[in-house]
Amino acid sequence: MPAEESSAADRGDRPRAIAAISRALAPPLLAGAGAGAPASRGPVLRVRSAAGSRRPPAARPKGRAAGSPRVPRGGGARRLFERARRTWDRPLTAYYLILGAGLLITVLGLVMVYSASMIKALELNKPGSYFFRKQFLAAVIGAVLMAVAARMPVKLLRALSYPLLVGTVVLMALVQVPGIGMSINGNQNWLSLGGPFQLQPSEFGKLALVLWGADLLARKQDKRLLSQWKHMLVPLVPVAFMLLGLIMIGGDMGTAIILTAILFGLLWLAGAPTRLFAGVLAFAVVLSVVFIKTSPNRMSRLACIGATEPGPGDSCWQAVHGIYALASGGWFGSGLGASVEKWGQLPEPHTDFIFAITGEELGLAGTLSVLALFAALGYAGIRVAGRTEDPFVRYAAGGVITWIMVQAVINIGAVLGLLPIAGVPLPLFSYGGSALLPTMFAVGLLIAFAREEPAAKAALAMRRPGVRWKTMRRRVKQRPSGER
Repeated sequence: MPAEESSAADRGDRPRAIAAISRALAPPLLAGAGAGAPASRGPVLRVRSAAGSRRPPAARPKGRAAGSPRVPRGGGARRLFERARRTWDRPLTAYYLILGAGLLITVLGLVMVYSASMIKALELNKPGSYFFRKQFLAAVIGAVLMAVAARMPVKLLRALSYPLLVGTVVLMALVQVPGIGMSINGNQNWLSLGGPFQLQPSEFGKLALVLWGADLLARKQDKRLLSQWKHMLVPLVPVAFMLLGLIMIGGDMGTAIILTAILFGLLWLAGAPTRLFAGVLAFAVVLSVVFIKTSPNRMSRLACIGATEPGPGDSCWQAVHGIYALASGGWFGSGLGASVEKWGQLPEPHTDFIFAITGEELGLAGTLSVLALFAALGYAGIRVAGRTEDPFVRYAAGGVITWIMVQAVINIGAVLGLLPIAGVPLPLFSYGGSALLPTMFAVGLLIAFAREEPAAKAALAMRRPGVRWKTMRRRVKQRPSGER
């Protein structure tokens, strides 16, 4: 038989074979569907059903790559939540949060320092921008320090921790030398740098304790010594108490509280047992009670918690007028520069009580914005400390966040009348170059730690123009061309 006839015969027998197979495999429901119909239509229907079972693959929605998480088909709120969660889990989220929140707090603080300090400067026969110019200069120097810290290797940081601690102790000791140290608002904690510039070494003591304590605990963890209580306490606690003693000699109770919080944060991160932690905490509480009881000034501050009237002798004047400033701000404030309390009613409007002036001029919206920025900074720092595998980075990041968050809570709590007035500035926000410089350096450390995460490092490397171009070229070469 010729090839053309055999192929035609095969094509003729193929439908019969398909019909026979479908008749044998068809379900009873399909077979009985055509009971009242002509018999000749049954095989045709069954053949169509068998042929129609092969459906073309569904087209993939545009905008979603293969393997990417599917966006839920629920309501808009659920879709927004899922997108926010995926954005929150990206490798560079902590990096951008720390950088953005730190810079925004500093810039907004500069604006509020200028607004809150104009009247105070005029009272001192100074130009209205006197305090702002000093704070702006400190912010520029702090930005340089933050950039340096963000690029500084971890090994160099650990090497600098000991010289920083020794230098801070020497400066804090010089504060108590007559003729060298200065007393401001009853606290002997300042060194004169000549002209209008002063230095408060105790502010650098916070940074020194964080870096030195983190390096100490990291080295002991590498040697597996933190399971013994004596290695956990010595020499960390004695050195911290030495710093506290030098600070308390000058009478600065607020800074001593911050250093104590940093010490407890380091011990907690190191996994101190509950009994050991409670013992150190009880000892610190006893010392605090003794220092408060022996100082009438501190006792009067403690009595002003929740005060709504100035009290006898106007002992609660500052606390009450801070509440007045917040209450008169309303939802959106009286306007930038339109504060009434800064006209001599509220003492220290640009330092300890700048948050009250912010509430008066920017209202509840402004104060909540400041709180949101601090919350974002705190969350990002905790995320960096929790995801790293380097013990030094974990202790240092945890110590920095403990320092900034506890200081912010103490300052804002005092303005709200919930805590006693401790005389500590709002980090990155209040006037004071001595407080701004080490804090901005600490924020730079958090940025450096966030950049060192493996996923963040890979994401940053992909954003470099040269690396990205090489990667794209490599992908094009590996893609099959379809030619044979």
